[in-house]
Amino acid sequence: MKIGALKEISTGEQRVALTPESAIQLQKLGHECVVQKGAGSAAGFSDAQYKAAGVKVAATAAALTKACDVIVKVRPPTEAEIKRLSPEKTLISFFYPGANEDLMELAKSKGASVIAMDMVPRISRAQKMDALSSMANIAGYRAVIEAGNNFGRFFTGQVTAAGKVPPAKVLVVGAGVAGLAAIGTSTSLGAITYAFDVRPEVAEQVESMGAEFVFLDFSEEQADGAATGGYAAVSSPEFAAAQLAKFREIAPDMDIVITTALIPNREAPELWTADMVASMKPGSVIIDLAAEKGGNCKLTVMDERIVTDNGVIIIGYTDFPSRMAAQASTLYANNIRHMVSDLTPEKDGVIVHDMEDDVIRGATIAHAGEITFPPPPPKIQAIAAKPKEKLPEKTAEEKRAEEVQAFKKQTQNQVALLAIGGALLFLVGSYAPASFMQHFIVFVLSVFVGFQVIWNVSHSLHTPLMAVTNAISSIIILGAVLQVGSTSFLVTVLAAIAVFFAGINIFGGFLVTRRMLAMFQKS
Repeated sequence: MKIGALKEISTGEQRVALTPESAIQLQKLGHECVVQKGAGSAAGFSDAQYKAAGVKVAATAAALTKACDVIVKVRPPTEAEIKRLSPEKTLISFFYPGANEDLMELAKSKGASVIAMDMVPRISRAQKMDALSSMANIAGYRAVIEAGNNFGRFFTGQVTAAGKVPPAKVLVVGAGVAGLAAIGTSTSLGAITYAFDVRPEVAEQVESMGAEFVFLDFSEEQADGAATGGYAAVSSPEFAAAQLAKFREIAPDMDIVITTALIPNREAPELWTADMVASMKPGSVIIDLAAEKGGNCKLTVMDERIVTDNGVIIIGYTDFPSRMAAQASTLYANNIRHMVSDLTPEKDGVIVHDMEDDVIRGATIAHAGEITFPPPPPKIQAIAAKPKEKLPEKTAEEKRAEEVQAFKKQTQNQVALLAIGGALLFLVGSYAPASFMQHFIVFVLSVFVGFQVIWNVSHSLHTPLMAVTNAISSIIILGAVLQVGSTSFLVTVLAAIAVFFAGINIFGGFLVTRRMLAMFQKS
């Protein structure tokens, strides 16, 4: 099977759907690869590199389409590109079918199969083909870099001889792939980062990356993100009003706002209104990653950078992945390669368009002269954390009763242990000499006190606590060293063994502690 990559003709688009590296992998599967002349030059891949990888170079788009069975590209096809298709050909690209119904009708009339990479369902098996996530990851990272370029101040706080510089405050709206990438980049640069998402189950992910999740005082149960393929669901009017009120409250404190909220096949929800922009400080920056779908900010202008009357910079660029063309092309080409691999399961170069396969069916928008969009819901659960069931909140009286009961139980256990210990002491004291009893009483009291101290320590602190206390308690090595010079051979051997194991205890305790502390240090 021949796979051909077209040159992108959209203004500012620098990505390419086939790289020399991905072409080598496709050739190992038995496919031939063709690329249009100059298709990869903007991304840093010359025609000479393609030829060195065994890729043929076609002079024109028409010649490439005629020669290939599968045509791959990045941006949605133009009318001219679709008109060159025929029933035996397959087109793989971003398509955005909800906004390109005329192009779908044209593809239907040509009888070609069209696979939209933006329609790949977000299920575990399809992660390797999830081009939206690949590009969103790059866009989130690049958005923070772009914000820093326009912000004109440090992200991290600085203490210098000339005075203190406070850290920047960054708000990321939407904790999807792009949002999490932006959060990770922002926290790495030292900014105080906040994040919001309509799915409360992502709060743990946000906080694990060093950001603070912005919670709403709202009791409505949100729809499971899995119901919409791993994306956020549409919020109710009441919830939308509550989140806008929260944004108005925190807007004056934010230096940088990055909005990433999108709902599949819908216009981007308006989350940052004109009055919020007006309340922000001069020099603040808004990066709207949803600009292509109308924008999350009311004042966003697609593909433009504007400065408001109060000095707030609003950036609505839609080509963030293209601004890192080499990296973006590499990831997208890998997504395409995995899609082609799934389309040819027998590895014989013959496409098997299995409409019973969740991934292929979900991504296919036209096939065999029919429009197959929208697809049915995937049979497999999407990648989204299931919200935990909320247990009924206990009253103050119930909590107090539980505490009293727990205290009584603990007291009973302690009394029982003391009674048993007293009985043992009485029995031992009846037969043992007085010198032994003095040491034995100290030993029993040490065990009791140690148990009470350790038992009340949080489980998460047991390892560091024991690592250090074990090393300190190994002071018994002194007693063993004193006994090494004993005239008894048995005592000398036992003392040497004690020194050996006590040494392991000392060095091992500090080694474990050192390794644990290293886990919490930033590289």
